[in-house]
Amino acid sequence: MGRPVLLAAAAALLLLLAGAGAAVTRLRVSANFECRATADSTLSRPRCRRPARPGPPLKPPALALSRARLCLPSQPCQPCLRVRLALPAAGLGGVRGLQLNFLELGSNRAGWLQVWRRHRAPGSSPWQVQFDCFPAESGWQVLVSLHTIPDRGLALSRSHLVTAELPGPVFTHAWVPEARAVEVWVPEGPALMVRLCHQLALECEELPRPFHRQVLVPGGRCVSLPYEFLVPCLCIEASYPHHDSPRSKRCPFRDQPAAYGPELWSSVRFHDYSASGKDQMAMVLSASCPLRARATLCWKEAVAEAAPCHDVPNSTASEEEQAYTLDKVDVHPQLCFRFSYGNSSHVECPHRPETAWNVSVSTRGLQLHLRLTSSVPAAFSAALCQRRGGQCEPEAPLYTVTQPEGSAPGELALLLPVQVLGSCVLVWRSDVRFARKQLLCPDVSRRHFGLLGLALALGLVVTVLLLNCRGAWRPAAGAPGGRPVLLLYSPDSEEHLGLVCALAERLRAGLGCDVRLDLWEAGGVGRAGALPWLYAQRGRVGRQHGTVLLLWSRGSARLFHRWQVGVAGGIPGDAHDIFGAAMACLHGELGAAGHGGGWVLAYFSRLCSPHDVPRPLRPLPTYRLPRQLPRLLGALRGSPPAPRRCRGRVEGLLHRLLEAGAGEGSPPPQPPGTATGT
Repeated sequence: MGRPVLLAAAAALLLLLAGAGAAVTRLRVSANFECRATADSTLSRPRCRRPARPGPPLKPPALALSRARLCLPSQPCQPCLRVRLALPAAGLGGVRGLQLNFLELGSNRAGWLQVWRRHRAPGSSPWQVQFDCFPAESGWQVLVSLHTIPDRGLALSRSHLVTAELPGPVFTHAWVPEARAVEVWVPEGPALMVRLCHQLALECEELPRPFHRQVLVPGGRCVSLPYEFLVPCLCIEASYPHHDSPRSKRCPFRDQPAAYGPELWSSVRFHDYSASGKDQMAMVLSASCPLRARATLCWKEAVAEAAPCHDVPNSTASEEEQAYTLDKVDVHPQLCFRFSYGNSSHVECPHRPETAWNVSVSTRGLQLHLRLTSSVPAAFSAALCQRRGGQCEPEAPLYTVTQPEGSAPGELALLLPVQVLGSCVLVWRSDVRFARKQLLCPDVSRRHFGLLGLALALGLVVTVLLLNCRGAWRPAAGAPGGRPVLLLYSPDSEEHLGLVCALAERLRAGLGCDVRLDLWEAGGVGRAGALPWLYAQRGRVGRQHGTVLLLWSRGSARLFHRWQVGVAGGIPGDAHDIFGAAMACLHGELGAAGHGGGWVLAYFSRLCSPHDVPRPLRPLPTYRLPRQLPRLLGALRGSPPAPRRCRGRVEGLLHRLLEAGAGEGSPPPQPPGTATGT
C-alpha cells in the first residue's frame, strides 16, 4: 500500500507544477486584438501580437496565474509568473487599455505593465490577454492586480506562490560514430522521455523524419537514437513523462571537430536567387544549425564539382538572417560562393547554367574577330595573352566595347590584332566589380594555318623593315616622338574594316605611333558618347601636333554624299555617327582655313580609286596604299620620305600582306548601302 500512495502523491505534486517546464524565451503579450505594450524599467518592453495558436479562452471576468520558466538569451533560466486574463465586452465602452501591477511580497519588488488596444471595434468580443511573464524568486508570494484605462470600476487581484523547481532528469550518453547514433542510459528510477534535437537560438527543434524519435526509456535501460547529420547543434534532451516536466539537455558536439566537417554542409539547403539582370549573387541558407558563415567569391577552372575554386580578393558578401548577397557581379555558373564556418568551408555555385552573355572567336587574317551577344546592357573588355605555365596573363593594350543602357539586346563585335601565332584572348565584363575572365584560344585549322602563318611572318618582316627604316623618318630635332594619329574610316565592308585594323596595328607596333581608333576605345566611346569622344580626340591630336588619318573607300564616297544631302536639307545628324561628325569637323576646318591642316587622306587601291575622293576633299594630302605607304609614314612622323631602298621593300611586302589577309576566305565586301555608323 505504501508504494502506490507515494507514487500518487509524487504525480499529484508534479501536476501542481503545471507550466514549470514551459520555457519563455522573451517577454511577450498575446491578445485577441491589435495591441501595443509598455512597461516600467523592471521589465524590458514586451512585444504585443495576436497568438498564432490561441489556447482555450477564459470565462470573463477572470485573472489566472501560473508558474513558468523564463530563459532569456545568454542568461540562466529562472522562475516567472504567467498571467492570463479575460474582460467582458459589456462595460468596456471607452476603455482603451488595461494595467497589471506586480508586487513580490517579502522583497517588495514591484512593476507594472500596460496593454493598449490600437483600434476601437464596436460590438467587439471579450478581451483575452496573456502575459509571459513576470520574473520572480522561488518561494516568494507574488500579488497581481488589474484595472482598466480609464478606470471603469473593474478591478481584479490574485496572488500566487512561486514554488521551487525540481531538478531535471539525470542520464548518461555515448556517441557511436560507426552506427551514426547516440546511446542514452537512464539510471534506476522513474522512466524518462528521451529525444535528439537541434538547438536553435532559443528552442531545441525536433529532427526531420524519419530521424525524429521520442522514446520512453524505463529506469535502468538504454536506447540508441540515430541521427541524419553530425552537426554542432545536435543535442540530447530528457524529461519526465508528464506534461511540462523539467527537462535536462546536453549538447556534446559543440567542441567536436568531426561536427564541423562535410556533414555540416550536407545538412544545409542552398536556395539560389542570383540574377544576371540585376548583376547580383544571392543565396539563402536553410540550416539545421544556426550558422553565421562567411561567404566570399571564388572562380572555378571547370564545371566539374571537384575542380579547384580560386579565391577572389575583397569579395565578402553581406549577410542578413541567413541571406547572403553581393552586388556588381557578373553571374556565371563558375563564379561561386565559398562559405566558411569554423574550420571547414563549402563551395556553392549558381544553380542556373545560363549566362547573360556569350562570346565566340574566329580568325580573319591578322585579326581575331570576337562576336559578343548580351541580354543585358554591359561593357566588355578583351586583351591578348600568351599561355605560360598554365597561366595566361592579359597584355596591353586593352580593347573595350559597350552596349548602352536602354538599347535592345544584340550582337557586339571586337577586332583584335594577332601579334604571335597561337595567341589567346581573355574576355570579361568590365562594368561590374567581380567578373570571371573567359579564355578563348582560336582553333587554327590546317586550311588556314599556312595563310595565317604567312600573314604573321609578313607582318613581322614589315615591322622589322619599319624599325630599320624609321631612322630615315625621324622627326626634326625638338619634335616629340610617337605623335598621336586619329584614324577615321567608314564601316562599309568587312574587308575595309580588316585593312583599317591591320594598318592601325602596324602603325602602333612598327612605328610606335599613338593610334586612336574607336574600335580600340569602344568603352570610352560608350561612356562619353560618339561625338564628344571624336571632338576630344581631335583637340588632343591638334594640341600635340598629330595627324588625323582619313581612310577612304567607295563606301566612304556614298556616305559623304548622304551626309551632304542631309546638311543641305537641314536634317540633324545621328548622334552615334562618328563618320558624319568627322565630315562636319573637316568641313568646318576647310572652310575656316582654306585647307585641312593636320588632316591626310589615304585609300587602298583595291577598294578605291582617285575618282572616288570627293572634290571638296581633294586639297588634302592624299596617299594610295600600299604603293605610297612610305610617304604616308613620313607624313605621320612629320619627316622627309624614306629612302628608295626602304620604300620598295615595304611596298612589296605590305602588298603581299594585304593580299594574304584578303585571300584567306573572308566574306566579300557588303554593299555600301548597308553600312551603319561606328
